[in-house]
Amino acid sequence: MTTAQHKIGSGFGRRSTADDVLAGIDLTGRLAVVTGGYSGLGLETTRALVRAGARVVVPARRRAAAEEAVAGAEGVEVDELDLGDLDSVRAFADRFLASGRTIDLLIDSAAVMACPETRVGPGWEAQFAINHLGHFALANRLWPALAAGGARVVSVSSTGHHASDIRWDDPHWKRDAYDKWAAYGQAKTANALFAVQLDVLGRDSGVRAFSVHPGGILTPLQRHLPREEMMERGWIDENGALLVPEAFKTPEQGAATQVWAATSPRLSGMGGVYCEDCDIAEVAVPDGERVGVRAYAVDPASAARLWALSAELTGVDAFA
Repeated sequence: MTTAQHKIGSGFGRRSTADDVLAGIDLTGRLAVVTGGYSGLGLETTRALVRAGARVVVPARRRAAAEEAVAGAEGVEVDELDLGDLDSVRAFADRFLASGRTIDLLIDSAAVMACPETRVGPGWEAQFAINHLGHFALANRLWPALAAGGARVVSVSSTGHHASDIRWDDPHWKRDAYDKWAAYGQAKTANALFAVQLDVLGRDSGVRAFSVHPGGILTPLQRHLPREEMMERGWIDENGALLVPEAFKTPEQGAATQVWAATSPRLSGMGGVYCEDCDIAEVAVPDGERVGVRAYAVDPASAARLWALSAELTGVDAFA
């Protein structure tokens, strides 16, 4: 059954925290895999899930940094994963599957944002490759564990998706002059479309998928942005202080929507929708403010087309 892209009145909102949405939910015996689960929103997600009783696997490109960040947290294990390297993705998935465990929650939180033009793998644009293609390959390679666990998969998108649809004729910016924000927007649209199609393909196996916009939060995700650029955007002053604090969420609030999408009983039997502020989002008004989800980011035909392109590029498709 297709889930309507409309608010459901979750009872939570913009200022809810990850602990708020997990109140009364016992995740004992559940296993979550959280990419990027050692920094920013990913770390807050890991901490909240552990407090609710879950075991969390944190695959990390910087393993030593991840182990330091989660040191002392019960039930957290760190493994190696570089989403920009498909051999690394395969190796992590193989190690996990060899453990014989199932996955209840997969939260694709790792990301890069507005980085300088960078190429990975066979010349792929890095934001599309890391934010989307790496996670696409990961979920497909982990499919046996996801299907066995009847997992929920949460793909962390962003309001940045408003900046660009998929550039079907030039997704890796080999023709046009590179625009780091449009490239980020394309990657975040891809994150949303991935959830749409995974939900279609996975629902008969009990796997449901969602995409989410966490909200505006200053985290290490902004590491590629010069302070001057953040000042020009009106985010911070010359001392690094927030100019409009109410416009931003705390990391605990920013982690809430992805945790809600991964665990809320209200979403039972639902999937394939884009969420924000701990609720299903409305479809955005064309040329309006960056609120809700653009229709192109939840379009079923585009989602199927992107899945086929991603399978061709990565050579991985659990449903072929």
